[in-house]
Amino acid sequence: MAHTALGGVIGVLWLVLPAATAADEGHEVHVSAVGSAPAASDAGAVAAAEEKTSTGDLVLPLVAAGAATAVAAYSYARRRRRTKAQAAPAGLVLVARATTPELDRQARRSLVAADDCLRTSREELGFVEGLFGADAVAPFAQAVRYAAAELSAAFQLRQTYDDNPAEASRDTLDEIVARCVDAGRRLDAEAAGFDQLRALERDMSGALRHAEVRFRELTARTSAAEATLADLRERYGPSASLLASGQVEQAKDRLVFATAGLNRARQSVDLGAPDRAVLQLRSAEGAITQAEMFVDGVDRLASALAAAARAVPEALDEAEAAVVEARERLAAGTEQGVPVGALEGHVSRATATLAAVREEAAAGPYDPLEALRRVAVVSAPLGTVPGALRLVAREATDAADGFVGTHRGAVGAEARTRLAEARRLLDRDPVEADALARQARQLAERDVRAHGNPYGGRPEHANGVAGAVLGGILLGDPPDAGVDALTGGAPGSFGGPATRARRGVAS
Repeated sequence: MAHTALGGVIGVLWLVLPAATAADEGHEVHVSAVGSAPAASDAGAVAAAEEKTSTGDLVLPLVAAGAATAVAAYSYARRRRRTKAQAAPAGLVLVARATTPELDRQARRSLVAADDCLRTSREELGFVEGLFGADAVAPFAQAVRYAAAELSAAFQLRQTYDDNPAEASRDTLDEIVARCVDAGRRLDAEAAGFDQLRALERDMSGALRHAEVRFRELTARTSAAEATLADLRERYGPSASLLASGQVEQAKDRLVFATAGLNRARQSVDLGAPDRAVLQLRSAEGAITQAEMFVDGVDRLASALAAAARAVPEALDEAEAAVVEARERLAAGTEQGVPVGALEGHVSRATATLAAVREEAAAGPYDPLEALRRVAVVSAPLGTVPGALRLVAREATDAADGFVGTHRGAVGAEARTRLAEARRLLDRDPVEADALARQARQLAERDVRAHGNPYGGRPEHANGVAGAVLGGILLGDPPDAGVDALTGGAPGSFGGPATRARRGVAS
């Protein structure tokens, strides 16, 4: 509409303005002398000229008014499009002139919704790639990458906003919402094609077999992870395996839910109810993926602890060399930029900490990841950070990411924002990345405790439904005619906020 109005104004300028100018140039007004009245013979001509000149003088105001109207229409159209872009498809609607707290809450909800959609899309994409190969899923993988980039930018904006709330502007919140919406729409745009590729309503035999194979492999890995976790408790200090405690039990809980889902999916196929079978299969696939995340977490921790134990002696030597160098600078009086008292304090703390870590490592068992963290904390003020700290930061970030992913039904925007920032800083600033990752884990655990267990004491808890809802496998909406009563709600699927709760291709 705005472009049409602008085109109309240009047409008026093109047609009317030249004619008015020509009319003015084609008529001359004769005056006898400066300050004298027009001659009588020219009176009629003067009157006509004045009339035409008045008409010509009206052209520019009319054109200006038309241009102003067009610009106003264009601005209105842009504002309207922006408002629509900021209104999340999941039912979030911007109130006109929303207050900053309202906009802040919407930005948080948008981040959580977009992150949930991205995580679910990645998980289902992994199953489909296992069936059809990387080439077949290339367009959907590209959509996931695009959404991930937009969401990463949104999280970075949120971190900036949280770091400086007094200096932050509403425009930052606007852009966070807009980027989340853009990420969701990109995934929504591929949802129909994704369903067509899967074609589960027509034939899900291949998908069922693939899910059952992964289920059996994962069942064996879960038993092995239980033994691995027991070994970690014996080999290292109590804190080393603390964050992984309970992961094997949670993996088993997801597998219980997956077992029921796979069995019901086969029964529904036999009964000629493909729509129901699709939902049950997708629920089982989500549970298998999250059980794998729990098991992977145990295996990853075991590898990280072994690598950290190997790295501790070298990190201690590196930090102790930095202490010696700092002492030499103090003795020579060549230290610049750091007050002598402050440097002496750094040297004293580093000396005590390094000695304690070396003693603990020799006595054993101890936590090598925590030992590297302590070495890094005291050596950083001396101008050096052990290279092995990146190993510590990566494990902390991966552990936090796994926790958020498997508990995303309860985790809010703050924990996800700190996690995204930790991931962004992992290679450039491992000290800060490690601190942010640990903070993200603490915030996520706080959210889970506050959320509680809405299924506590109900029969669904024994069937793994509580864990499935907490993990975001099920969206938690009440059961209906299309969903088995024991599944608690529709499973999430590949797509953005507008499509992730769809029941199938037809919906």
